Amino acid sequence: MNSKRKVLIIEDEHDISRILRDYLIKNDYDAAVAATGQDGLQIMELIHPDYIILDIMLPDMDGIDVCREIRRRNNIPILILSARGSDTDKVLGLGFGADDYMTKPFSLSELLARIHAHFRRYDSLGSERAPSDSLRLGDLEIDKKAYKVTLKGFEVSLSAKEFELLHYLASNKNQVFSKSQLLDAIWGYAAYGDENTVTVYIRRLREKIEEDPSHPTLLRTVWGVGYKFNHE
Repeated sequence: MNSKRKVLIIEDEHDISRILRDYLIKNDYDAAVAATGQDGLQIMELIHPDYIILDIMLPDMDGIDVCREIRRRNNIPILILSARGSDTDKVLGLGFGADDYMTKPFSLSELLARIHAHFRRYDSLGSERAPSDSLRLGDLEIDKKAYKVTLKGFEVSLSAKEFELLHYLASNKNQVFSKSQLLDAIWGYAAYGDENTVTVYIRRLREKIEEDPSHPTLLRTVWGVGYKFNHE
């Protein structure tokens, strides 16, 4: 049985996709390539990848729409590639369920480090033991085994990284973490990461679990320090 992790590259620039594929194969991953969004969605259903690298600019459909469709089907981790480096693009990409973001041109070694970090984090979460598998904090219940969050009895739809960030903060309630610490704990690469990613994810979580996201009571900002899950 082939135990290599499978990465799907959805990228229309042939030179980039070829270099990515060859580099990933060299580093012990299986890699498949799709040049359009529709082909990417079809190949995803055929090979069931463990990780997706997705270009925003595709010839047949916007990469954000592809990201949204992937997320509608499952929680495969998605890293977005874009030639556009503005914060607006980053917020938009992460808001539709992407787990990570890199701008072109990018370092192959950094991209590989991020993929490695994701799987290290995923494996360590899977090996943690039962005591923290289920958390109940007021009206909020977090079930780590099922990657499921319910609020007042209704399920809240979260991406994998949104869930991991919420679970980490809730497991360490009232403890303050800096953005750098959260990048390292959840994404696994504080040295490479953009701290704005944490800001985006906190904002998305507030929109989903706070009664008034503009005046959060659960995910609190400690100015000049970081964030904490507030619970008495």
